[in-house]
Amino acid sequence: MKKFFILLLKPFSFLPALLVMYMIFSFSSQTGAQSGNLSYKISHEVIVTADKILNKHMSEERIAYYTDKIHTPVRKLAHMSEYFVLAVCVSLPLYVYGLRGILLILFAGIISVGFACTDEFHQSFVAGRGPSKRDVMIDSIGAFAGIILVQFLCWNALRRSRSKNRRRG
Repeated sequence: MKKFFILLLKPFSFLPALLVMYMIFSFSSQTGAQSGNLSYKISHEVIVTADKILNKHMSEERIAYYTDKIHTPVRKLAHMSEYFVLAVCVSLPLYVYGLRGILLILFAGIISVGFACTDEFHQSFVAGRGPSKRDVMIDSIGAFAGIILVQFLCWNALRRSRSKNRRRG
């Protein structure tokens, strides 16, 4: 009976990946102005928070200057982070299903980078947005970092588990 429930519930392990894909798709559905405003607000909040923490008492002009400076890097970091999370959410269930090593990297990479490509294509239909090969590359870096992290953490956990079992035996 336990094996039946595991077999029944295993496919639900992909649910977080599907939710992250939906989130990414939703962000990509925003117009260029909406997306730019959201990332600008986040950039502004980063500068305001840093100003408070560092106790610099910057003027609004100075805050706006630094906000403009970090706006593009914040946008690109958001791309990378989204696909890092997606890759982790894709890699973990694949690992549970038994994919390891190069096969995990290959399958999770194809899913994550493939989604990045289709997402950029989707943006070509959104007002003020367009596809970008550069964004796909940035997304891919985040995805492969997530895949490598899962591969390393799971390998390390299995290695420790096996060494504990050897000591007991």
